[in-house]
Amino acid sequence: MSRLIASLGMYDHPAQHDANDRLWAEMRRRLTARGIAAPAALDRSRPVEAIWRDPKLLFAQACGYPLVSHTDLALRVLGVPVYDVPDCTAGQHASYIVARAQDGVAVLADYRGRCAAINARHSNTGLNLFRAAIAPLARDGRFFESVIETGSHRGSIDAIRRGEADLAAIDAVTFATLQRFEPDAIAGLQIVATTESSPTLPFVTSRSTSIETVAALRIVLTEIIADHALADARNAVFLTDIIPGGTERFEAVRAIEIAAIAAGYPVLR
Repeated sequence: MSRLIASLGMYDHPAQHDANDRLWAEMRRRLTARGIAAPAALDRSRPVEAIWRDPKLLFAQACGYPLVSHTDLALRVLGVPVYDVPDCTAGQHASYIVARAQDGVAVLADYRGRCAAINARHSNTGLNLFRAAIAPLARDGRFFESVIETGSHRGSIDAIRRGEADLAAIDAVTFATLQRFEPDAIAGLQIVATTESSPTLPFVTSRSTSIETVAALRIVLTEIIADHALADARNAVFLTDIIPGGTERFEAVRAIEIAAIAAGYPVLR
């Protein structure tokens, strides 16, 4: 059995499992035909952060923020996805800063002294873009009374709905996924603001993957975008294209962090 691993855990709502499995099955078939021992199934048994650090990683999707901020994250970018959802164009996406509609608060400045929820400290869409949006409003490096870490965008949404937090940044693809497949999860929420855009979550492989295999992966990604038989699977995950790009594209994510630090707001608080 192959020791290589694959994951599509970043956008893998239960309603999208079949689509992601179908896309991977086709990728695997084409990779196998090229002599690459691709794994039979996607790995859903471990956190994506652990999968990114596995030297046997053949294929996954990663967050752009740790890609440029974690020096121990040895990943190679294969391509940048394009999603057919609002505020996602040409390999870019934004986050929606959401709150309870019933609170009747319509602008970010009115959330001073409230509680923010983040999915993770090294999330681009849940923290980095959020921090950039709040930076102009901070006073002496502070805006919120408290910040809680929930572990996922869905966890942040649930925290707001339960009244445990007041504001969170949810990436546009996750928000569109919930709108389509689980609208009750975002019922009662309002979008208070939209963040600036940054590159979408890249498809990646381990930096130790051979150049020949990297080339094969890029060819196969191009093929699954062009394959009409996979249109339903692509539509289920909003995927319309994969554009070329390397790690250098994600320096834009680092620049967002640097700008917040320069504005005197290095930490979301």
